Amino acid sequence: MDKENAIKLFDQKQVRVHWDDDQEKWYFSVQDVVEILSESRDVKQYVKRMRSRDAELNANWGTICTPLPMLATDGKLRKIQAADTEGLLRIIQSIPSPKAEPFKRWLAKVGAERIEETEDPEKAFDRAMETYLKKGYSKEWVNQRLKSIEVRKELTDEWDSRGVKKGLEYAILTDEITKAWAGLNIKDYKKLKNLKKENLRDNMTNLELVLNMLAEVTTTEISKKKKPKTFTQNKKVAHEGGHVAGVARKEIEARTGEDVVISKNYLQEKNEKKLKE
Repeated sequence: MDKENAIKLFDQKQVRVHWDDDQEKWYFSVQDVVEILSESRDVKQYVKRMRSRDAELNANWGTICTPLPMLATDGKLRKIQAADTEGLLRIIQSIPSPKAEPFKRWLAKVGAERIEETEDPEKAFDRAMETYLKKGYSKEWVNQRLKSIEVRKELTDEWDSRGVKKGLEYAILTDEITKAWAGLNIKDYKKLKNLKKENLRDNMTNLELVLNMLAEVTTTEISKKKKPKTFTQNKKVAHEGGHVAGVARKEIEARTGEDVVISKNYLQEKNEKKLKE
């Protein structure tokens, strides 16, 4: 089974999923998830009743759900109602079942944490530190990763001041920086590391992370000096900032004889070194 039409196990039951390469999103079969959580024998009727109970969900059903090709019980690809993670969680909120309660509690917990982090941003860093350490990252790497978040925030603040729009324009400029220093755009970089929804920076080695920070901080400083007024000018600045780190990357590769941009992430590299010791 390929990644575009994979099947995942949920509570030991199958949930059909579809990977959208362009949006870099997983979509889940609404029917499968509702059937598992509601334990209903007639899912179609259950969904109808659920929508009739929840007027807001019903009004936004067409936006939340998208018909996507997935394997049917007869083994053929058919259009199945699917939702991304956000949409699926919204649907789960309307399922009055004990099996849905853990998801609802998790949503409430995440919501409370986000409110706390808005009031006290330091808590976000503390939680991030704890999460990374549990995954096996070293404190040194985590400190560097958290520093990269600060560097990124300074860059996006600079872009905001230059009239760059969040979303697509941010993505285009980030792509420009990455291509200039790494020789790969974000999409190809993630493919190299076999990533889907995972954060690219979380899967960088120390050296990759340092060079990415150099590219972004240099872009910020050049932007402050040149004060670009158009998106085209901002794109040129992004390339210049990335180019500085790109020169550093090539120099490192020439002196070490090894590629800087690699398929391994920090944890894989760390484990390989342990095996060699």
